[in-house]
Amino acid sequence: MPEHEAAGTDGSPTGQVAEFLRRRREQIAQRWADESMFRAVFTVSRDEAVEAARHVLDALADVADADRLHDTDAAGFTVVREQLSRMGASRSRAGFTTAQVSTEVDALRPPAVNLLLSDLADAPAEQARECVMALTVLMGTLRLVVLDTSLSEGHALIERQQLQLLEVATPVIKLWDGIVAVPLIGTLDSARSQVVMETLLEAIVEQHARFAILDITGVPTVDSLVAQHLMKTVAAARLMGAECVVSGIRPAIAQTIVHLGLDLGTVITRASLADALRYALHELGAGIVNAPADGAGSR
Repeated sequence: MPEHEAAGTDGSPTGQVAEFLRRRREQIAQRWADESMFRAVFTVSRDEAVEAARHVLDALADVADADRLHDTDAAGFTVVREQLSRMGASRSRAGFTTAQVSTEVDALRPPAVNLLLSDLADAPAEQARECVMALTVLMGTLRLVVLDTSLSEGHALIERQQLQLLEVATPVIKLWDGIVAVPLIGTLDSARSQVVMETLLEAIVEQHARFAILDITGVPTVDSLVAQHLMKTVAAARLMGAECVVSGIRPAIAQTIVHLGLDLGTVITRASLADALRYALHELGAGIVNAPADGAGSR
């Protein structure tokens, strides 16, 4: 029986491609291991790259068997989706654009197509054309899966970095034994307000703080949403056993609060961070004494 007649379990182009991928799995994997997409990601050894390529080829064969060449959600891709995500994310972290990652995935197609054409050298032209078309479509879907997982990983990375930036931009400072402060600078939104609350509550527990000062001197505007976040933070601090003091309420912000009809009557407020610290020290039974002028103590 000629080789091309035994090329598919069901005789269809997709069936022939599935059988081809399994039969030529090792040869294709060896060639793919030398392509940038695998070589640059799996750097421990070449065997690691070859093994990764084998897994991808098994997935492609399963997708072809299921006749779902166009489906990026085909079950066959599930097994290797994490691996493909790792590959795409690795290239993105290396500074590659989406177009460059796409080009690297597309470079995997010629080695496979060339082997398929070699196997179908004696097959009718129409059969060869249909099989090559099926493999090309399948490789195109693989490219979409890599790009999709890469973009998802990229978005997740950006979200993690944004959260880290919020945490860095929201430091909790120990001003005195039992007193911590959070100097807020910039706009407060829901995400940042949540970070403020979490970091402040953690600091209250770690420092055994009795007073927590929220200084909003660097907050440009206060609207009803910001005020709600402040009230929630104050309430949460109280539940943790700490009294919360809001400082840095400038005249313009005070007028805005009045115009909005916001009730901050239950919140302790002070004009400046220094005033808030003075209040907290007084409540702790500590006092601030000005040092005598030079020489005054010796007279």
